[in-house]
Amino acid sequence: MDYVIKSRIWIESEHGVFLGEGRVKLLKAIAQTGSLSKAAGDLGMSYKKAWNLLDSMNKSTKEPLVITSTGGKGGGGANLTPYGEKVIETFDTINQKCWEFLDKELKQISL
Repeated sequence: MDYVIKSRIWIESEHGVFLGEGRVKLLKAIAQTGSLSKAAGDLGMSYKKAWNLLDSMNKSTKEPLVITSTGGKGGGGANLTPYGEKVIETFDTINQKCWEFLDKELKQISL
Protein backbone atom coordinates (compact mmCIF):
# COMPACT_ATOMS: atom_id res chain seq x y z
CA MET A 1 0.00 0.00 0.00
CA ASP A 2 1.26 3.48 -0.84
CA TYR A 3 0.95 6.19 1.77
CA VAL A 4 1.18 9.92 1.33
CA ILE A 5 2.24 12.20 4.12
CA LYS A 6 0.73 15.68 4.43
CA SER A 7 2.33 18.57 6.24
CA ARG A 8 2.62 22.34 6.17
CA ILE A 9 5.37 24.45 7.63
CA TRP A 10 4.89 27.94 8.99
CA ILE A 11 6.83 30.21 11.28
CA GLU A 12 5.14 32.15 14.06
CA SER A 13 6.17 35.04 16.26
CA GLU A 14 4.48 36.38 19.35
CA HIS A 15 2.29 38.39 16.95
CA GLY A 16 0.99 35.30 15.11
CA VAL A 17 1.94 33.77 11.76
CA PHE A 18 5.03 35.36 10.28
CA LEU A 19 5.72 33.15 7.29
CA GLY A 20 4.15 30.21 5.50
CA GLU A 21 3.78 28.86 1.98
CA GLY A 22 1.18 31.43 0.94
CA ARG A 23 3.21 34.35 2.23
CA VAL A 24 6.33 33.04 0.52
CA LYS A 25 4.37 32.75 -2.75
CA LEU A 26 3.38 36.41 -2.35
CA LEU A 27 7.00 37.45 -1.75
CA LYS A 28 8.16 35.47 -4.79
CA ALA A 29 5.41 37.03 -6.94
CA ILE A 30 6.47 40.51 -5.78
CA ALA A 31 10.06 39.68 -6.73
CA GLN A 32 8.90 38.50 -10.15
CA THR A 33 6.53 41.35 -10.95
CA GLY A 34 8.05 44.27 -9.07
CA SER A 35 4.55 45.18 -7.93
CA LEU A 36 2.35 44.28 -5.00
CA SER A 37 -0.76 44.85 -7.11
CA LYS A 38 0.44 42.60 -9.94
CA ALA A 39 1.62 39.95 -7.47
CA ALA A 40 -1.80 39.94 -5.79
CA GLY A 41 -3.54 39.65 -9.15
CA ASP A 42 -1.29 36.79 -10.26
CA LEU A 43 -2.14 34.93 -7.06
CA GLY A 44 -5.86 35.62 -7.30
CA MET A 45 -6.03 37.66 -4.11
CA SER A 46 -7.21 41.17 -3.45
CA TYR A 47 -4.71 44.00 -3.17
CA LYS A 48 -5.99 44.65 0.37
CA LYS A 49 -5.30 41.07 1.47
CA ALA A 50 -1.83 41.16 -0.12
CA TRP A 51 -1.08 44.50 1.55
CA ASN A 52 -2.25 43.20 4.94
CA LEU A 53 -0.08 40.07 4.62
CA LEU A 54 2.95 42.11 3.60
CA ASP A 55 2.38 44.66 6.35
CA SER A 56 2.07 41.86 8.90
CA MET A 57 5.33 40.26 7.73
CA ASN A 58 7.22 43.56 7.69
CA LYS A 59 6.03 44.37 11.23
CA SER A 60 7.20 40.96 12.50
CA THR A 61 10.82 41.30 11.42
CA LYS A 62 13.89 43.21 12.44
CA GLU A 63 14.16 44.51 8.87
CA PRO A 64 11.55 44.96 6.14
CA LEU A 65 11.17 42.15 3.61
CA VAL A 66 9.81 44.43 0.90
CA ILE A 67 10.18 48.11 0.17
CA THR A 68 7.25 49.74 -1.63
CA SER A 69 7.00 53.03 -3.43
CA THR A 70 3.74 54.78 -4.12
CA GLY A 71 2.37 55.29 -7.62
CA GLY A 72 2.47 58.45 -9.60
CA LYS A 73 3.69 59.49 -13.00
CA GLY A 74 6.28 56.71 -13.17
CA GLY A 75 4.12 54.25 -11.25
CA GLY A 76 4.83 52.63 -7.93
CA GLY A 77 6.57 49.40 -7.22
CA ALA A 78 7.67 46.85 -4.70
CA ASN A 79 11.06 45.25 -4.32
CA LEU A 80 12.40 42.56 -2.04
CA THR A 81 15.16 43.63 0.27
CA PRO A 82 18.25 41.44 0.62
CA TYR A 83 16.75 40.31 3.94
CA GLY A 84 13.50 39.39 2.16
CA GLU A 85 15.46 37.28 -0.33
CA LYS A 86 17.29 35.56 2.55
CA VAL A 87 14.00 34.83 4.34
CA ILE A 88 12.59 33.15 1.21
CA GLU A 89 15.76 31.12 0.70
CA THR A 90 15.80 30.01 4.34
CA PHE A 91 12.10 29.07 4.34
CA ASP A 92 12.53 27.07 1.12
CA THR A 93 15.52 25.23 2.62
CA ILE A 94 13.63 24.41 5.82
CA ASN A 95 10.64 23.22 3.80
CA GLN A 96 12.78 21.05 1.50
CA LYS A 97 14.67 19.45 4.39
CA CYS A 98 11.41 18.79 6.20
CA TRP A 99 9.94 17.03 3.15
CA GLU A 100 13.08 14.95 2.70
CA PHE A 101 12.92 13.90 6.35
CA LEU A 102 9.20 13.10 6.21
CA ASP A 103 9.55 11.09 3.00
CA LYS A 104 12.43 9.12 4.49
CA GLU A 105 10.50 8.39 7.66
CA LEU A 106 7.35 7.43 5.75
CA LYS A 107 9.31 4.74 3.90
CA GLN A 108 9.64 2.94 7.25
CA ILE A 109 5.96 1.98 7.06
CA SER A 110 5.53 1.92 3.27
CA LEU A 111 7.45 -1.30 2.66
